[in-house]
Parts: sequence; C-alpha cells; structure tokens
Amino acid sequence: MADSFLDLYKIIELRKTSKNKNSYTRKLFKEGQKKIAQKFGEESSELIIDFLKGSKKRTTEEAIDVVYHLFVLLSSKKIKFDELEKEILKRKNVRR
Repeated sequence: MADSFLDLYKIIELRKTSKNKNSYTRKLFKEGQKKIAQKFGEESSELIIDFLKGSKKRTTEEAIDVVYHLFVLLSSKKIKFDELEKEILKRKNVRR
C-alpha cells in the first residue's frame, strides 16, 4: 500500500508543473492554497457523511479522494513524501 501512496504522491508532484491544461491537479495548484484547503475540507466532509450513512464502497471511494486532496495540500506546502515517512517512523517508536 505504501508504494501506491508513493506513486500517487509522485504523480501529484509531476502534474503540479504539467503543461496539460486539462489536468485537475494542475488546476488546483494554479488556484492556490485556499482552493486546495477548501477542496480538502469538502472531501473530508463527504467522507464523514459516507462513513456514517453510506456503503463500504462509497466510504472507500471518498477515503481515496481525501488521501488525494491531502497529498495535494501537503505538496502545496512543499512537504515531501519522505518527510511523512520519517514522521511516521518517529511516532512509531514513541510509547503512549
């Protein structure tokens, strides 16, 4: 699964500077951080609604939408995927 997430992050990084005017990812980056944050919020709300009232399939689909928009948000802040992995490893070794 980590490879799939890494692949998605790499695709987002590539499309951030894509010349393809039809790229949704490129469009989000061009619209700026406020739009990116708004889309993340919308997708998060949709996930919550489907979690509470939707099917397993819809919840899974919305979860991936949230992951995608989260990665766009993080990439817009110039956070690299390896920084996320380092933070996970750091927290893994902390006893709670």
